[in-house]
Amino acid sequence: MSRPHEAPPSRHIAFERLHNFRDLGGYRTADGRTVVSGVLYRSDNLAKLEGADWDRFLGLGVRTVIDLRYPWEIERRGRVPEAHLFTWANHSIEHRPYDQAEIDPDTDPWRYLADRFAEVAEDGVVEIREAIELIAEGPGPTVFHCASGKDRTGLIAAFVLTLLDVPQEEILADFALTELATERLVADWRAAHPGRTLRWPSYGRAPADVMALVLADLATRYGSPSAYLTGPVGITPATQARLRERLLTPLPDRG
Repeated sequence: MSRPHEAPPSRHIAFERLHNFRDLGGYRTADGRTVVSGVLYRSDNLAKLEGADWDRFLGLGVRTVIDLRYPWEIERRGRVPEAHLFTWANHSIEHRPYDQAEIDPDTDPWRYLADRFAEVAEDGVVEIREAIELIAEGPGPTVFHCASGKDRTGLIAAFVLTLLDVPQEEILADFALTELATERLVADWRAAHPGRTLRWPSYGRAPADVMALVLADLATRYGSPSAYLTGPVGITPATQARLRERLLTPLPDRG
């Protein structure tokens, strides 16, 4: 096991039924601090937990679960088992549902996804703020998730890392780690939809190019991703300070 404040040897934590469960610890910030390991996780749908997976999840000591899906997704697919064991909250940051499996194969895939992220950034400011505030203030360790742990989860991860002053290249790299789970995400979709054809060949993909477009769009519209978070989203200096206190190692000794 990793010692406190030490980056895990692999960000993905292996589960049988979860494909995209990752520790956000280990990233370095602009001022030389490090995101603490074992405190904040991102994941695909936790309703899939059972058996040995459930035991492993409980062993992480998670105390707060943030579900970013629509309420109707939770109704259909379930939520984390024994939700009463956790501080559980549903903050559905997306307001305009779409079916990625049906995206036109001739569409520019990364621009299309970046435009959907822009809709979330515009429509979901209240839920984005609430999710980030709970990460800052709720009991920890904390995990936030959506269905695949890719888009909605990737956006919240990018915003939290931005508020921690993690360099953009690391934020892009974190987003792209979902690519390691793409094959299993596609297999899950096919198993769940035996009568359908997966029209979009980029289903389950999460290249860094998508998040680069998203962050560039926010910079064009608001001046920077940070300005978007502290402006329209309403992240206060106190919340940002609490995030840094909770999720970062102390400042290095300059003496």
